[in-house]
Amino acid sequence: MSELVARTGRHQQRYEDGYRLIAGCIPFKYSIVEDGSGTPEKIVEVLMINSTSGPGLLFPKGGWENDETAEEAAEREAMEEAGVRGDLVHYLGCYSFKSKTLQDDYSPEGLCRAAVYALLVKEELECWPEKSQRERSWLNIPEAIGCCRHVWMREALEKGFSKWYADGMISTLP
Repeated sequence: MSELVARTGRHQQRYEDGYRLIAGCIPFKYSIVEDGSGTPEKIVEVLMINSTSGPGLLFPKGGWENDETAEEAAEREAMEEAGVRGDLVHYLGCYSFKSKTLQDDYSPEGLCRAAVYALLVKEELECWPEKSQRERSWLNIPEAIGCCRHVWMREALEKGFSKWYADGMISTLP
């Protein structure tokens, strides 16, 4: 088995109109739980990871590089940061934010634009590139909203994922 390694550096990063382009996803799975009467109920749980730079939880995300599509970048980040693989099933939207840590020559103000997808998790890896830095947490949607570190990620969860969930979670990507 080959060792999984995370991409590093910014020499391949995409930029557009002063924004660093980011791709990420909200990984999710279906779980069966019993309600108070003993009836099984299907619920959706989302996967969040700890931040390496402070409190709160995140969804996997990172730079979208020149040699990949936004979808490929989102899948790569899910594997590198959260150790999961699956199928992208829906585009949740584009979210802009300002980052203090992502300032560079191409985006001196730290402006970022993130393409975010819903990723149906099919596999949880035992080893992944950032395993030593990350912990995974499966949460229901209200718990995830309460733990979300960044406003833009909370918006993606509330306005993108939750709306898609309420609309029946129809897969819109091949």
